[in-house]
Amino acid sequence: MVSVDEFTGVQALERKNPGLPLQPGKVERREFEYIRHGTQSFIFGWDVAYGGILAATSNGTRTELDFANYIQQLVTKHPEVSQWHFVVDNLNIHLSESLVRFVANESDLSIDLGEKRRTGILKDKQSRAAFLSDPTHRVVFHYTPNHASWMNQVEIWLSILVRKVLKRGNFASVQDLVRKVLAFVDYYNRTMAKPFKWTYSGKLLSA
Repeated sequence: MVSVDEFTGVQALERKNPGLPLQPGKVERREFEYIRHGTQSFIFGWDVAYGGILAATSNGTRTELDFANYIQQLVTKHPEVSQWHFVVDNLNIHLSESLVRFVANESDLSIDLGEKRRTGILKDKQSRAAFLSDPTHRVVFHYTPNHASWMNQVEIWLSILVRKVLKRGNFASVQDLVRKVLAFVDYYNRTMAKPFKWTYSGKLLSA
């Protein structure tokens, strides 16, 4: 079970001047001016049982092909896994023609998939989602309800990444940003990995 999401538009910001060091009774003070070096998009896959990032990739774009390639590379890298379950939100690239064709191939299905926007499984998002959610396939996608992407566990890990790396980060380039993010992934997996325990039981909405 892998919880997957993209993290897009991550800015590589470099502080224009060095910050002032910590002093007794005072927090570290930082220069407010910064230099923009561009942005980067990441895809992270959170292994729910292991409690760590199973795979992370970076790219300058977030396209249907980027996501399909991420899923394909992950599945291909672990041929010993008999069935994959991916938890994702309802973004259109998670319901793509590329994914349908990949899942059909991985599940050894020799069927007519139809034509996008016209017929068959590929006709629209609903028909593609139904196919991709089929529990009999080797690769199965589980979609969070609309407006409830917070139910995807990788969102919790992304908040950790923001607090630990990005919020007060200083990046000399996009490449520096990528290097530090991926280094944190490796560090987290080695020293902090453990499954999340959800304690939220839900509260009734007041009238």
